Amino acid sequence: MSKKKKKVRKIRAEFRKNYGTRSRESDLTRDYQKSQLEEDRFALTERVSGRGEYSRKRTVIAEVTDADATGVPVLLDVDERACVRGRVLAVHGLYSTVQTDDGRRLICATRRLLKTLATDQRHVVAAGDIVMVRPDSETTGVIERVEPREGVLSRTSRGQQHVIVVNVDQLLIISSAAEPTLKPNLIDRFLVAAEANHIRPVICINKVDLIECADLQPLVGVYSQMGYQVLLTSVKTKQGIPQLRRMIEGQASVVAGQSGVGKSSLLNAIEPGLDLRVQRVSEENQKGRHTTTTAQLIPLECGGYVIDTPGIRQFQLWNVAPREIANYYRDIRPYVSLCRYPDCTHQHEDQCAVKDAVADGRIDARRYESYCHLFSGD
Repeated sequence: MSKKKKKVRKIRAEFRKNYGTRSRESDLTRDYQKSQLEEDRFALTERVSGRGEYSRKRTVIAEVTDADATGVPVLLDVDERACVRGRVLAVHGLYSTVQTDDGRRLICATRRLLKTLATDQRHVVAAGDIVMVRPDSETTGVIERVEPREGVLSRTSRGQQHVIVVNVDQLLIISSAAEPTLKPNLIDRFLVAAEANHIRPVICINKVDLIECADLQPLVGVYSQMGYQVLLTSVKTKQGIPQLRRMIEGQASVVAGQSGVGKSSLLNAIEPGLDLRVQRVSEENQKGRHTTTTAQLIPLECGGYVIDTPGIRQFQLWNVAPREIANYYRDIRPYVSLCRYPDCTHQHEDQCAVKDAVADGRIDARRYESYCHLFSGD
């Protein structure tokens, strides 16, 4: 029985505005402008504008998609007989490394039509993307289409969506007990991003050999009571490494956290053959160095794959309104509907059930302060 062809049609798709300017003017033009009379110069200020929004639209053959799920507003129609399916392993500037379903690794450029589609993203292609590639040699190809995405982890960067990874099942939030110091507020931001994008979060506190584990129990207890899985690990003593290995087996996992917490070191301990580059934390400021420079997808021998990401010092949420944040805090969410005002911000209003819960000790005070900082955009 023949397969049913996808329903595609001609649609008007929006494209990014071309801000490019001419590289230089010709010598003839410069000579002409120097010899002009003053009254003739007024003509240089006249401009013929385009037809508004219609000047940045184009008719393409495609299928309309949910841009929130795919990252692009349309799913371009391609000749699937000339293309192969693959997964993006890493993105390096203008080129991406793609592993096809038949086992080949291709260095691919991105189709210009795909790059010019109007989106809020910095880059159209991200690590983990399922793409359709048209090979043009044994080692190179062109990405013709990006398939719909699930499990997207992204942040805001200069007003645009910076997609870190896509198509992941779980987020391993790596923090360090010391060197650099533990940052619970950064963990909270990752938890909100995971809740908003339906990704299973796992909190992993690394380098526990540098402190007394008993000092972490209050923090671990707060997250555990909310149902989050917390794992204490140490590459030096191998504590927690077997549990972490079982946790990522057969899963699509992304490893995220600030620089220097030991993300690459943990992956090397889980699978020694990876041989990922690592560096020591700076002794001057106790901050990590950017060793991993781009997100890269790593297939694992135990099944599944893991994506190692560059260290993040700032994580500004993408597409999460301040009034939605309380719904992504598991400990605050049960009290939201009990407040007197339906639009309560849980900060300055009276008869606020959230503030009462904080005063009674039912909500951790630090978590509430973390919510306030995130709500105000700090």
